[in-house]
Amino acid sequence: MNASSAAPDQTVYIVDDDDALRDSLVWLLESNAHHVEQYASAEAFLAAYHGEMAGCIVLDVRMPGMSGLELYERLRERHARLPVVFITGHGDVQMAVSMLKKGAVDFIEKPFSDRDMLKLIDQCLATERENRDRLRQDAAVERRLEHLTQREMEVLELIIAGRLNKQIADDLGISIKTVEVHRARVMEKMEARSLAELVQSVMTCQAARDRFS
Repeated sequence: MNASSAAPDQTVYIVDDDDALRDSLVWLLESNAHHVEQYASAEAFLAAYHGEMAGCIVLDVRMPGMSGLELYERLRERHARLPVVFITGHGDVQMAVSMLKKGAVDFIEKPFSDRDMLKLIDQCLATERENRDRLRQDAAVERRLEHLTQREMEVLELIIAGRLNKQIADDLGISIKTVEVHRARVMEKMEARSLAELVQSVMTCQAARDRFS
């Protein structure tokens, strides 16, 4: 068995009403050093869900009561960021494809091999780690932006718009020397090592803010 590539704080959440399938997945994943939690229904997982969960979900499409598709929609409404792999029967593939278009990571059709499942899990966990790292970076940028003065924010917005120092000075009715001072302070407060890094970090942060607003 290969060692898990999961981070220590990541959990694989199995949501499936089939006791035998859940047990076999728990054995497979724990044998590969994954931390696992299992739920026999979508309702049970939704009741336990909170925004600090890290890892991924392995979710059966068809279950009594709330289906896997309904659970996925509920999680989307809560802006859940856990990657989801759907377990499907042959007749469920079209539904699973529709979920892919809404952001699910992938689906796997029964019967599936251990190797294929482990590969999908590793991809999901890697994606979730990258997303969390990006969110942390965006949060750090947001905190730095809060420390800029109104004038520094104005200069920053014009820098991002591609304006040169002379143009910024004309736009704001200040001297080029004053623009240079504000620009230096913006770079320092934003902890940017280059203009490209400054622009990229702010634009990425703004895009994330727009996406989840």
